[in-house]
Amino acid sequence: MTTHNMLIAPDFSPDRFAGWHMLNILIQKRANLNMHLNMPASHSEQEALIEAGDMQVIYANPFDAATLIREQGYRAVARPIGKSDEMVIAASANSEINTLEDLVNGATIAMANNRDVKLIGLRLLEAVDLEEADLNWSVTETYQAAARQVIKGDAQAAFFLAEIFHSFSRLTKAQLNVLIESDLADISHVLLIKDGFPDTDILMNAILNLHNDDDGREALAELGMPQGFEAMDEEDAEFMIDLMQTLLD
Repeated sequence: MTTHNMLIAPDFSPDRFAGWHMLNILIQKRANLNMHLNMPASHSEQEALIEAGDMQVIYANPFDAATLIREQGYRAVARPIGKSDEMVIAASANSEINTLEDLVNGATIAMANNRDVKLIGLRLLEAVDLEEADLNWSVTETYQAAARQVIKGDAQAAFFLAEIFHSFSRLTKAQLNVLIESDLADISHVLLIKDGFPDTDILMNAILNLHNDDDGREALAELGMPQGFEAMDEEDAEFMIDLMQTLLD
């Protein structure tokens, strides 16, 4: 039986790791497909895996999804229900930065290499007249590393994917002060399938019906997606890409 490759974007909290394996096992069983799960540890590793080719299914963040759809022959087929990509800007609880207004020109912002989080964060910073060129950027391998930089005082603030920020330990969160959290609702990770993938219908049937039985609901709960997935069409994908473009502009 042919083995297909599925890649999961690295921007999820570590406690979701088991959930992805549970979901992959269920999909293989229900769709009768061999799916090899690829879980890169960083954005650079993700890019290397995609560039190497032979990646049939990708769970991608919205910024990467736009490029993969427009330039690399993928199409969006599903997204998690009620699980938008929000972001948090936080500073050290021990610093004098208590509001966005306390961030000044020349401040250092730590963040993992996640372009959509950066776009949303920059849009939020427009309210205090800060642009990308006004700030110094420290790109880390993980959001946990960005948190450490802020706590140690090596960066004045950090951008986080909200889900990951809220998954931090109580000790870590106690050392951070949330300056703002986005509330966009229309931007989310999406499931992409490579054009020409022969088993799209079988795979989609398995994914869209995960919420209909106990095993599927358990896997979805582990992933923080209790409502499961909903189908996306080309129009839905274009709407989200246009929204990302608006953030860029």
